[in-house]
Amino acid sequence: MRHALKFSLLICALAAGLASAKSSDREQPMDIDADNMDALLSDDSVSTLTGNVRIRQGSLEVDADKADIHRKAGEIDRIVLTGGPARLAQVSDTGEPMTATAREIVYTMSSEIMVLTGNVVVEQPRGNLRGETVKYDINTGRLDGGGDGKRVSMRILPKTTPKN
Repeated sequence: MRHALKFSLLICALAAGLASAKSSDREQPMDIDADNMDALLSDDSVSTLTGNVRIRQGSLEVDADKADIHRKAGEIDRIVLTGGPARLAQVSDTGEPMTATAREIVYTMSSEIMVLTGNVVVEQPRGNLRGETVKYDINTGRLDGGGDGKRVSMRILPKTTPKN
């Protein structure tokens, strides 16, 4: 039960990194489905979910081919989602949807850094971001794209004006 709670908090943090997460999502039950699980609940281990990995909690939706949960000294240290692509989706408290896809999404708890690699696409109503590598610092909100020899592209839509 304790390990499931830590996993739940980790997934919430992962999704919260790319958008202002819906605050009530953390209070919702989490449903996790996969075709297979290989878990070792020791202090230093890797637990692996494979095949149609689906994680749902409130508005949070995570879909991946594989999820590796790495633990050090009994605490979850890192989660790695891979897929063709791995996908995160969530709705913010203001009702704005956000989706992010990449071949690999790595979230490291100690640094609160998320790194998305491989055909990264982040979409929100006011625009999108595309690149091969995008690093997101959850503490500062800073996005860092590129640096891998590939270009980063963004599209920012104009702010709509209310109609009278």
